[in-house]
Amino acid sequence: MNYTKIISIIFAFILGIISIFKVSYPFIQDKNENLIFQNTNLVKNNVTSDDYTFVVLGDNKNSISTFDKIIKQINRDNSIRFVINTGDMVFDGNPIKYDFFLKQVKKLNKPMLPVVGNHDVADDGVGRYLEIFGPLYYSFHLKNSYFIMLNNSNEEELDPWQMNWLKDELEKSKNYKYTFVFMHVPIYDPRNDINHQPGHSLKNLSNAKELLDLLNNYNITQVFFGHIHGYYVGKWDNVPYTVTGGAGAELVGKNPKHDFYHYIKVHVNNNNVSYELVKLDSPNFNFIDRVGAFLWLYSYSTIVINFWLILLFSNIAFIIFLLYF
Repeated sequence: MNYTKIISIIFAFILGIISIFKVSYPFIQDKNENLIFQNTNLVKNNVTSDDYTFVVLGDNKNSISTFDKIIKQINRDNSIRFVINTGDMVFDGNPIKYDFFLKQVKKLNKPMLPVVGNHDVADDGVGRYLEIFGPLYYSFHLKNSYFIMLNNSNEEELDPWQMNWLKDELEKSKNYKYTFVFMHVPIYDPRNDINHQPGHSLKNLSNAKELLDLLNNYNITQVFFGHIHGYYVGKWDNVPYTVTGGAGAELVGKNPKHDFYHYIKVHVNNNNVSYELVKLDSPNFNFIDRVGAFLWLYSYSTIVINFWLILLFSNIAFIIFLLYF
């Protein structure tokens, strides 16, 4: 074996060791961060009056370029005090994907509060979510407003214990001027909500009706959802809603009124609540561009997120090739 081969094998071996560490790190590091507790405290410290602005976004789903653009825009906007993510922050519960998301969010100079989505708990992601963020549903009050985050990541329903908890929380919210409710999966699909038919929404229609009936009994300011990768606003009975799922995941629809990347700025003061839609560059509204963007999104993110894993296997293959050929 010549010196060039020996040096190449040593170099590949060193890269392989580094790759093993990089690949293993998300599995072995302590994730007991309780970010919900930490960030709700930061939010309360950041908001010093009844006049404040926050952002609602959702379904970044391990997006790289679009979500990074959103982070940069939010960082430059000094009016924004915090961010609420309506779920599907990662493609699945794989620790490598969670690790990549957390590195992205550390670039955000405002606290972020999560709502759990179905992709966040997929592939044994529930335990990981609990370790990183904390409870699957929670609430907090902020000056003149009450915030309620729910867990319907099963895409079926709100379980009976959570429904009872929600009733108590809504009673508490009556002491505040505004009440904001957040959950990942819409109660109904706004694209066919005239007859409240099943869609990309809660599958248990009996529970969906029970939930909407409950919300109708209270003065809800706005309910925010994700799950549908687009932007929809409307009202079910007395309950105003917004679907915001445009933070970077694939855009399957082709409707210019709904299917684009975006986030929402919510401005609160003692007189009213206003909403500003912030659009970002999106693929053109035709089949070819949408499919091309979809393929590029997941190819690019797979390579970037799994870079060290790809490098590890490449090094193993390279060493085997040098040893046998």
